[in-house]
Amino acid sequence: MGVVAKRSSMTFYSDNNSHYSHRVRIVLAEKGVTVELVEADPAHPSAELSEVNPYNSLPTLVDRDLVLYESKVMMEYLDERFPHPPLLPVYPVARAENRLIIHRIEKDWCGLVDSILTSRSENVVKKSTKELQESIVGISPIFAEHPFFMSEEFTLVDCCIAPILWRLPSLGIDIKPSKQSKPLLDYMDSLFERESFQESLSEEEREMRL
Repeated sequence: MGVVAKRSSMTFYSDNNSHYSHRVRIVLAEKGVTVELVEADPAHPSAELSEVNPYNSLPTLVDRDLVLYESKVMMEYLDERFPHPPLLPVYPVARAENRLIIHRIEKDWCGLVDSILTSRSENVVKKSTKELQESIVGISPIFAEHPFFMSEEFTLVDCCIAPILWRLPSLGIDIKPSKQSKPLLDYMDSLFERESFQESLSEEEREMRL
């Protein structure tokens, strides 16, 4: 990954399979931040992680004496700590709208992704897969209006969406080419070709689309 460095004042504990870790890695790559990346297993947290995070959760970002263990907080902190390029709008109303979109992504999409990945019920997985696919395809037309998610610029919203869209094949979702889905597929191609996105991918994530 391009965001990795041998020594840094900033350390990022990352789950190579998690879309929550992936979204932060995209921000790190987009900002060109020098960071020590520690690949961690959520099922077997290290003593080092336990010392800094009382929840042993991933992702975890350590910047000197500051420890963050919520991905949205990490992304906003990195955007403020490293202002260029900005990943949130300047004006308060637009910033609030972006935050609300991210909240809706977490409520409407992330919960379904997590359900598909963790539920032991086949019926729950099928229902969640169907709902997620219908929801994603349903918003496809909005990508015909702007190059990014309701924006002319790449933002934190795109950083949250990109890891989910990248994982669709591994979630059992296949977006068929059609007139309706074309804007969405074009948006996906644009995201995945972005240099920061390519740099953010772990080996496990690359294998999701081999």
